[in-house]
Parts: sequence; structure tokens; C-alpha cells
Amino acid sequence: MKNSFLKIMVAAVMLLSTAINAQIKNSKTETVKVYGNCGMCETKIEKAGTIKKIASVDWNKDTQMATLTYDAKKTNQDEILKRIALVGYDSDKFLAPDDVYNNLHGCCQYDRVAKVPVKEETATASNESHSNHNNNSDTKTVIQNENQLKSVFDTYFLLKDALITSDGTKTALASKELLAAVNNVKMDKLEMDVHMVWMKVVNLIKEDATHISDTKDVKHQRDHFTTLSKDIYTLIKVSKYETAVYYQFCPMYSDGKGANWLSKENAIKNPYYGSMMLSCGKTVETIK
Repeated sequence: MKNSFLKIMVAAVMLLSTAINAQIKNSKTETVKVYGNCGMCETKIEKAGTIKKIASVDWNKDTQMATLTYDAKKTNQDEILKRIALVGYDSDKFLAPDDVYNNLHGCCQYDRVAKVPVKEETATASNESHSNHNNNSDTKTVIQNENQLKSVFDTYFLLKDALITSDGTKTALASKELLAAVNNVKMDKLEMDVHMVWMKVVNLIKEDATHISDTKDVKHQRDHFTTLSKDIYTLIKVSKYETAVYYQFCPMYSDGKGANWLSKENAIKNPYYGSMMLSCGKTVETIK
């Protein structure tokens, strides 16, 4: 009886795994080491790494091996392991932040294994030079992040300026440039907090930008610009931009529901009405 039950459970798990893989297009499967201890770890690891129809994670607490199945055109192993590290679980590629690991439940705190050998500082190395090294490293990280997303923000501003002129053709072309900028972003080069937001908004940004680029109907373009602006706002809040950015609001658009947009200038130039009501609106937030 027990053997029959076990066979049924194994078959059920295999069927579930097949169903999940069938939902993921361009699926690629890999097995990697992810450190953890218990069933609670299993739940958190699998939840952090799984994205519906994009990635699925199956972690075995006995072997500490995770089976990753993902759409190779939309994500990769590094992105999945970064998300898992953010909730406290090391892999051989990425270390979880110390504060996150320390906040894990006692039964979840596995034995950590140093992934990078600690190099002994030479006697002549001063604290000042070590501090400068850290500052240079931080600066490189910020610049790297800026370079990745700057073109996305710049082309958004071009799109906004095109809508101010109420020129559907010009707006469609600007949106195509935005799509190209989005597709050129290398997600693995983003800082972790920016990377997590990018994963949430990138497909939404692409969808709105595609709608805008596929039509010359300015009204339709403006409807999608409202949601595009929300997602760009979410992204720019966690990113760095070279100058202050102004989050502005038009109270008249969409039958009085209102709509926001982002601008590099504090002066109001309304992209939802153009010359009809160019100065309608106000700045509601300055992002520095």
C-alpha cells in the first residue's frame, strides 16, 4: 500500500513539473547549489526564484540542489540566483547580504562557506588607500548603473517632448528608440535593488512603448503614456540620473482622473494636451 502511494506521489510530482515546464517558453533547465536547511528555506528559495511563465525553482533540502527551469530569452541563471540571494540564501555565485542572512530564522541559518578567499593586507597598505579603493569601487558601480539606464530615461524624455507637439509620427519614432534602449539594457550589470525593480517593470514598459510605436493616433499614444510614465517613475526612483527630475501632474486628463509624467524641466509643458493647455499641471515631486 505504501509503495503504491509513493508511486502515485512521484507520478504527481512529475506531472506537475511537466506542466510547469510546458508553461515556460524557450525553457532551459540547470541544477545549481543553493545553501539552506529546512522546509522553510525551501519555501522562501522557491518563491524568490520563481516568476510565473518565466522561471521555476525546485529546491531539495537534502541535497541543497536547486533545479532552475527558465525562459532563456527573458531571464538567466544569474538573475534567478540574485533574487534568491536577496532573501538570504547563498549560492556558489552570489552571497546573500549579511543583514538578510542574520535575520533568517535560527533553523534556516546554514553553515556559510567563504566563496572569495580573504587576502591579507600588506603591512604598508594604509587605511586611507583602502578607503580610497572602496570609494572608487562605489563610483564605478554607480557609473555602470547610470550607463545602463541613462539611454532609457533619455529616450523617454524625447517621447514626452514629441507628445507635447502632438505629432503622432514623431512620437512613434521616439517610442521605437525607447524600445531599442530598453532591449539594450544588460540586466546583470544593474545594482541589485535596481535589478529587482527592472524585472518588475521591463515587460510593462515594452508593452506600452510597443503600443505607442505602432500607431500615429496621438490619443492612443497618450493613453499608454500614462502607464509608461508610472513605470519609468518607479524605475528612476531607485536609479541615478545626472540631473534633478520633476514628477508632474495634469488634473484634467482622463475625464478629471488626472495623469503624471516626468520632465527634466520644472516648467510645465503638458504632454497630454500640448498647445491646447500647455501650462496645465504642477510639479508634485522632485527626484534628485
